[in-house]
Amino acid sequence: MLQPRDRKVGNQRDWVWRGWQTRYTYQRSNDRNLDAAPVLLLHGFGASIGHWQHNIEFLSAQHTVYGLDLVGWGGSRKPNIKYDINLWVDQVYDFWQAFVGQPMILVGNSIGSLVALVAAARHPEMAASLIMVSLPDLSAEQEMIPKPIQPLVNGLKKVILNPPLLHTLFRVVSRPQVARKWAQIAYANPDRVTDDLIDLFLTPAQEREAPAAFVKIMQGMTSSNFSPNIRKLLPELEIPMLLLWGDEDRMIPQGTADILIKLNPLLELVNLEAAGHCAHHEVPEIVNNKIRTWLDALSAVRIDEELNRNAVHFDLHYTIPTSNVATHNEIWAKDKE
Repeated sequence: MLQPRDRKVGNQRDWVWRGWQTRYTYQRSNDRNLDAAPVLLLHGFGASIGHWQHNIEFLSAQHTVYGLDLVGWGGSRKPNIKYDINLWVDQVYDFWQAFVGQPMILVGNSIGSLVALVAAARHPEMAASLIMVSLPDLSAEQEMIPKPIQPLVNGLKKVILNPPLLHTLFRVVSRPQVARKWAQIAYANPDRVTDDLIDLFLTPAQEREAPAAFVKIMQGMTSSNFSPNIRKLLPELEIPMLLLWGDEDRMIPQGTADILIKLNPLLELVNLEAAGHCAHHEVPEIVNNKIRTWLDALSAVRIDEELNRNAVHFDLHYTIPTSNVATHNEIWAKDKE
């Protein structure tokens, strides 16, 4: 049974995708500016749309905002299937076709950032811009393992990640005290790890399907083909991109951001002080303002470009009517006399 909707986070609805009930939320913009691109929020590992509770209302001041629970997490079904980034990219694309239908701003955290990036690369027609709050480079691990020993490492993974061991791990991490310690690694400020946050992560874990889905997700994430190589995808993207990175992120090292930023001149990196892996939830006021400032700057650039295009268009198409050419020439000749 799916968990009840969290009424605090937008207007939640259920949508059947590929036969599975999935959860999404939306909040209409308070601004009547129809040109503002809608926003889609994609959560990270083990989270849900509730993790965006401090961002949705702020962003909806100027944009219609959607949030989606990826299959396997949150209020969506947790089927016992193979999980990879392509599955969630397909879910995002089909959601966009069903509910949005125009270029949108993709916003993700952690695994959600990875899904957003791959979705933007695979389906450029749906992405106006991309905002990522931390971005895992899962391909880097495989590249660091020398090819001769990759089969051995992958074999060890299969032993470690067998279902009985993973079911035991699931029972352990589903305990509130263990979940709290894990969250305190992800957050720089332990005061932000509240009972409500732990409930947000653990409530979906009480569902009957959750243990088997956890096993499949963990097995998928440790597979070498779980995700496309983002170092190859990033240079191909031709949209504005913002990468927000907590300077106390203990889940993904800062060095990853320093490498990724060099792959595309359209990618802008902003480091966030006193923030961990989930900066959008830990320091929402700072993240919200960074996003708003960046989007406002993009809007100003687009307006300038449009004005310039209109000015060029006017110059190219403005001509003196043929019937008036003689008159103008006569006046010019008299002025010269």
